[in-house]
Amino acid sequence: MIEFLNETVLWWHWIIFGIILLIIEMSLGTFFILGLGVAAIIVGILDAVMGVSFAVEITVWLVLSVLSITAWFKWFKEESITNSGQSNYSLDTIGTVIKEIQPHSRGKVAFDTPVLGNSSWHATSKIDIDKNTRVKIVQINGQLIEVEPI
Repeated sequence: MIEFLNETVLWWHWIIFGIILLIIEMSLGTFFILGLGVAAIIVGILDAVMGVSFAVEITVWLVLSVLSITAWFKWFKEESITNSGQSNYSLDTIGTVIKEIQPHSRGKVAFDTPVLGNSSWHATSKIDIDKNTRVKIVQINGQLIEVEPI
């Protein structure tokens, strides 16, 4: 089987395969397949220049593909600001309690800067927080914000 592939898969097959992957990437826009396509084109150029065997070509393509995927997830993937449920808002926003918060019940907090487009939010807390106490966001769960005293 390897002998058959060594004879039939030529350098331009890799170039065409890489171009097809790049075309697929252009229609998807994920940048994930981009590395696979570029790796295939590099393998095609390597085969045209050096005339390596099919086993070496596959190995080089797999190694370059894994390296490009690893680089994508390590350096280019956008990281979220927080792990706060449905929100990507920064948790360092500070506010003032305007309606006392009892443990595991709702109160109200006015934030210094708007949080998700609103400066006044219903909030919960695991502890009792009096009115006019300065608080910071601990977690955002949909329409409800959990706070704690600073």
